[in-house]
Amino acid sequence: MPKSKVELYAAIRRDHRQGGLSMRALEHKYGVTWRTVRKALDSKWPEPRKKHRPRATRLDAYKKIIDGFLQADLDAQPKQKHTAKRIHDRLVEEHGAVEISYQMVRSYVADRRKQIHLLAGRAPDAFVPQSHIPGAEAEADFGDVHIVLAGVPTRCYLFSFRLSYSGKAVHRVFASCGQEAFIEGHVHALNTLGGVPRGRAATTTSRRPSPE
Repeated sequence: MPKSKVELYAAIRRDHRQGGLSMRALEHKYGVTWRTVRKALDSKWPEPRKKHRPRATRLDAYKKIIDGFLQADLDAQPKQKHTAKRIHDRLVEEHGAVEISYQMVRSYVADRRKQIHLLAGRAPDAFVPQSHIPGAEAEADFGDVHIVLAGVPTRCYLFSFRLSYSGKAVHRVFASCGQEAFIEGHVHALNTLGGVPRGRAATTTSRRPSPE
């Protein structure tokens, strides 16, 4: 017996046209109704299955609101974009949606966010993991640090030297972020680590050391 409806239709047509079987004979051979035989002879493909309407849920009343949040996120800064938790909190606080669970919101947002990005012609966020060879690369950076020096609030600069593979880091505080501090920070870090990266040490900060 044919496994699929398409195969069944093809077999019925073949037996009717090539084997000369009557419609009644086809009914008995394949165990189908007269209506099925008639459809097979009149149409090359079976009719598509009727799609059932999705079952209504308590979230339906809030889906347009959620879509509005996600559409606004298209032009928002990364830190201002809605998480599923934030959307659930806003639905409860601003719309009284106490009957809506966080799991319902999270499931809807996970699928709907991708759809909205595609409809807007935006590619979804993607992350490419970095890989590093042991002992090959390092990163150097300056960052602000505020201390109390002799009772006076003072702005200083924290030099950080970090090995890219292991994440091991060496830090030192300087009064400035000039070229002299930059070089001294490297000397201190390399002496502490007991070696020099075989590849390169990149500067990740936009604050470039300047001669003093």
